[in-house]
Amino acid sequence: MSEGPAAVVAGSLGVFGGTFDPVHVAHLALAQEAAESLGLERVLFVPAGSPPHKPGITVTPGEDRLAMVRLAIAGNDRFEVSRIELDREGPSYTVDTLAALAAERAEHGPAGGIVLILSADAFLGLPTWHEPRRVLELARLAVAPRDGYAEAVPDFLAAHFPDLAHRATFLDGPRIRLSASTLRDRAAAGRSLRYLVPDAVVAYIGDHGLYRNSRRNDQT
Repeated sequence: MSEGPAAVVAGSLGVFGGTFDPVHVAHLALAQEAAESLGLERVLFVPAGSPPHKPGITVTPGEDRLAMVRLAIAGNDRFEVSRIELDREGPSYTVDTLAALAAERAEHGPAGGIVLILSADAFLGLPTWHEPRRVLELARLAVAPRDGYAEAVPDFLAAHFPDLAHRATFLDGPRIRLSASTLRDRAAAGRSLRYLVPDAVVAYIGDHGLYRNSRRNDQT
């Protein structure tokens, strides 16, 4: 039997970054799972501006991706979206976003920790990130499994950052095997995205002609 949701920790903030190209039901389920499992008061979706791990890849304009996230999270009082990376020039490094959010909260915001929400494949790439040690110092990690990828285990963090191995929590789910690249390919082929992304996002994609004849090799 599943455990009930954790008590909400006042001031706690989950940060969930990605290209969200498009945002889909697995993104939303992961954010909800993290919020309930860790008692996060808010989860902030952060669409990437210029993803440093995708050089040479064409990404849908930020304003479209931001609009789709806004539509997807409408009605969930715990979810918000930020344009912090869209408005910042240069590569969208997670460490810069976390530092900016931490500084803002220290000056104006509530007390409470920051939790970076990410999937297992992103977690396993952490040592290659820009300033990964500082990422772990600024935020705890909430790591979700991702089917089709290696399992994330605590020993991995201990091997690379032994003094910060306690900075990660490993979620049991959700295990929804879905990628934005699959959705873009479906849209390009004229296939329906219904039940894979929120209805309002389906309508936005259609109204704005997104992903027509668009095939890319990234798997986000």
